[in-house]
Amino acid sequence: MKPAIGYLRVSTTQQGKSGLGLDAQRAAIEKFAGDERLQIVEWRADVDTGSNDERPALLAALARAKLLQCPVLVSKLDRLSRDAHFILGLMKERVEFIVTDLGRQSDPFILHLFAVLAEKERKMIGERTKAALAAAKARGVRLGNPNLKPHPGNAQTAAKARAAYAKRRATKLALEQLAAE
Repeated sequence: MKPAIGYLRVSTTQQGKSGLGLDAQRAAIEKFAGDERLQIVEWRADVDTGSNDERPALLAALARAKLLQCPVLVSKLDRLSRDAHFILGLMKERVEFIVTDLGRQSDPFILHLFAVLAEKERKMIGERTKAALAAAKARGVRLGNPNLKPHPGNAQTAAKARAAYAKRRATKLALEQLAAE
């Protein structure tokens, strides 16, 4: 059996805690792996938006797959990313990934199409979210965390900014390392 890395992603902490989305993805990947005679040697999972391509578990899965010269399995393309440029970059770098609901694709054109459609869906989700928030605000709903004051001197805000910077820096270094290998 050929090794493979399983990658899972859900968008919200609530989805991550319930485990339902992760369980369904895992089941789809395990079934595909069994059918294709692949052995999942590692699992990686993120709880983060599909528009963030700097997810630690995703980067670790890609780096590990490159090291083991094996594919990364995802249940659906949007679990990998909703950014066509990112997906096309993986294809260009010859990072092997298999989308279980699409099966093994010998024609890269098909993956290009699905990547562009996933990106379009991300934009539509953003538009629907903005519209829903605007409607809620118009109804008088107060948005945001009432306990977090937005001024720059707020310790929570500064800590979040430092954590986000550290995460971006670590991701950039991981990507550079992956590209150098």
